[in-house]
Amino acid sequence: MTKKILIINGPNLNLLGEREEAKYGKITLDQLKKNCEEHASSNNLEVVFQQSNIEGEIVTMIQKAKSKFDGIIINAAGYTHTSVAILDALLAVKLPTIEVHITNIYNREDFRKESLISKAAKGIICGFGINGYIMALDSIKNL
Repeated sequence: MTKKILIINGPNLNLLGEREEAKYGKITLDQLKKNCEEHASSNNLEVVFQQSNIEGEIVTMIQKAKSKFDGIIINAAGYTHTSVAILDALLAVKLPTIEVHITNIYNREDFRKESLISKAAKGIICGFGINGYIMALDSIKNL
């Protein structure tokens, strides 16, 4: 049976490939989406890839996932450290969730070292660049 996975990307990830290349690399969000879709299709997974800069839209994405998806991969970006609303939505839907970050949040500014949404995640992958998304797909397949 094919697992259906929702991949959610938070604020400013739409600027991948053009912002802070030293931290985030040269791959665009569209290229990342293509990489995830290709990897998923060869691993009996189906992915829906979404991005929003708006916290409430991300909450709505999570809420709508409850009866449609088998798991969530989320890079909440800056909302990772501030959004109780995203945490509450993830806890409410009770779907297996993997938190992803392109950079190692523990090697950055102090405020980035605390993730509110980790409390709802089965695991966290950070610091492996965009390869973290592929690692998350491989991991969620086995949950």
